[in-house]
Amino acid sequence: MAHATAVKPQPERHRARRALWQERRSDYVLLLSVFMLLAIGLLMVYSATYSLGYYNFGDSMFYLKRQALWALVGLGAMTVAWRIDYRVWQRYTIPFMATTLFMLVVLLVLGRSRFGATRWLLNGSVQPSEFAKLTVILYIAHWASSKGERIRDVRVGLIPFAVLLGIICGLILLQPDFSTSLLIGTTAGIMFFVAGADLKQFLSGGAIAVTTLYVIATRAGYRSARLQAFRDPFAYADSVGYQISQTLIALASGGIFGQGLGTSRGDVGILPAGHTDVIFAILGQEMGLVAGLLVLGLFLFFGYRGYRIAATAPDGFGALLACGITTWILLQAAVNVAVVTNTVPFTGIPLPFISFGGSALVTALAGVGLLLSVSRSEAMDDDEASA
Repeated sequence: MAHATAVKPQPERHRARRALWQERRSDYVLLLSVFMLLAIGLLMVYSATYSLGYYNFGDSMFYLKRQALWALVGLGAMTVAWRIDYRVWQRYTIPFMATTLFMLVVLLVLGRSRFGATRWLLNGSVQPSEFAKLTVILYIAHWASSKGERIRDVRVGLIPFAVLLGIICGLILLQPDFSTSLLIGTTAGIMFFVAGADLKQFLSGGAIAVTTLYVIATRAGYRSARLQAFRDPFAYADSVGYQISQTLIALASGGIFGQGLGTSRGDVGILPAGHTDVIFAILGQEMGLVAGLLVLGLFLFFGYRGYRIAATAPDGFGALLACGITTWILLQAAVNVAVVTNTVPFTGIPLPFISFGGSALVTALAGVGLLLSVSRSEAMDDDEASA
């Protein structure tokens, strides 16, 4: 009787089958939520700027075209980050951080000023502080995961962490950009705690940071004015409270289902920065409470999927990277919505995937690509473990 002979599959076919299985296991559900937010963002940018684009540039689609171009660039960056194993980026975290520090220093010397702040390079096309968000997350994830239990040692953990964060946030505060420095500091602090930092060190460091930020927030004249507007925006509606009062009027006037696309106050110049920092108010006015709750639900769902990826990551670097990216996107969205609803004092920070702005959109999509890469590697490791 002839015995069947097992045929060993060729390496090329085996690798192709594994790659297909990996791709099938990527978190497409998270990707779907991002695509929905991106589509809503492009729609709202066009609706909020079509008259503004015609008035400023003779092209009603000027802002939409620019945002769509940046979206394509961001999707390209996302695809690259997705297809490359996230662990490859560990070897580049120091060059990335050095480049970010260099750009932040150059910005203070050669940057372009707008609205009293110096935050842009290359004729306003590049905002280094946006890239710093992702760079810091990559660096902290690599640094903290490499320390292990030693991170509880104040000389190994807290002091180096505080020095690095102080330099980065200090350079950003000099622009001045209080909201971005607060966002980076909070995200990095959460990653530091998740990495296993000693609770007493974490609380003491946090207390010092909060005290420092409070002093900075109350000493600067324009920040004190914003605190006044926060307490009673309509009492200062003709001066420092103008933007937040108009934002609240726009948000409240939308009702449950909105007034319809193209009817916003931002498109006729009544609401400053309507297509950027306060686009959520435009969305609320034009599409109502239902659309606002949909956007909030998409961000919450993104957070659930992101933290799920972090919890099941195959290594410490992947877990911290996924945790940091998810926390950054959620915190930024939460602060933006809190500003629009006057829950916190007014500060300029974009709504991820939705606000007009190239650097913010490209960086956020690149972060999504890294999240997807972690989910791919998780699938690969699970597949190998079950083989």
